[in-house]
Amino acid sequence: MKNYRDLEIYKMSYDLAIKLHKISLRLPQYEMYEEGSQLRRSSKGVASCIVEGYGRKKYKADFIKFLTYSHASCDETILHLNFIKDTHELDKKELQLFLNAYDELGSKINRFIQYVENKWNEPETRNA
Repeated sequence: MKNYRDLEIYKMSYDLAIKLHKISLRLPQYEMYEEGSQLRRSSKGVASCIVEGYGRKKYKADFIKFLTYSHASCDETILHLNFIKDTHELDKKELQLFLNAYDELGSKINRFIQYVENKWNEPETRNA
């Protein structure tokens, strides 16, 4: 792994954030700076925290802390998606696909946190 762009969780979170940004622009004007803004910020926060944590990867505890923030932003994004799904006339099936994708992303982030906790920067064992 050369940089954060190689992480599957980064690729997925970035792609979802871009798509959600575009979806949020279809909300009614009065929601652009309310729920739409919250959705854009939380979805972009997932990717941002992965990047910031990776930048601190030398310090395992910092890396885990920012991955945890990323997971929290993922959960927050799910909350905002549910609010939008339940209060607006956007395509419910499309929103459900995003909810499913963020559930999957949250699981992947959680597994990556477990990996970092258990195996990050372990010295490689060499067979003689």
